[in-house]
Amino acid sequence: MATRSKGMCRFCGKEYTASGMMKHISSCKHRNNWLEQESSKKQAGYFTIAVKGTYLKDYWLLLEVREDATLSDVDTFLREIWLECCGHLSTFLIDGVHYDVEPMESWGRLRKAMNYKVNSVLDVGKRFAHEYDFGSTTELTLTVLGHRIGGRRKDKIMILARNNPIRMLCDEYGEELPVDSPNSPRSGVCGYEGSEKYPDVLERMTEHK
Repeated sequence: MATRSKGMCRFCGKEYTASGMMKHISSCKHRNNWLEQESSKKQAGYFTIAVKGTYLKDYWLLLEVREDATLSDVDTFLREIWLECCGHLSTFLIDGVHYDVEPMESWGRLRKAMNYKVNSVLDVGKRFAHEYDFGSTTELTLTVLGHRIGGRRKDKIMILARNNPIRMLCDEYGEELPVDSPNSPRSGVCGYEGSEKYPDVLERMTEHK
């Protein structure tokens, strides 16, 4: 089974569990210094969103998402970092409403598209779900932890932290042995072979970009 995972803050390099990182990130001095350098730019709103595997909670991400990003932008990001293997369908479930990558009629009701901006469907404290592949489904749970106003940056989504690659308990003595598998809750499912865009280990930010 998997150990309780830790991940690295990309600003200061310190490691925490998912819950510890959620507490740390708002008070990280290195991040706050980085944000101060952005303060003179045109302003924009950002949501802090935690993402976990619904049933594989040792896989987690802490993201900052610009409030004018669409659900489609978030879906694309999740596919690129954790999910994409065979072009399967996906959906968000928010307050009982499905937002589909390809909307379809279900029980006489048309499910909505993902072209909604996140600030029109999310607010602080909101918990919602994402599903990829309606056959061998990978389910994610997302929680909006906070919102801030700051300098507008080009990228709509920034990774603040993510879990380190999982080490599995493999031998008869319970010793941890590294396993060469993708750092994703989709690992071992369907044809998933890992992200082509994002490395499994988050790199520390060494300078303001």
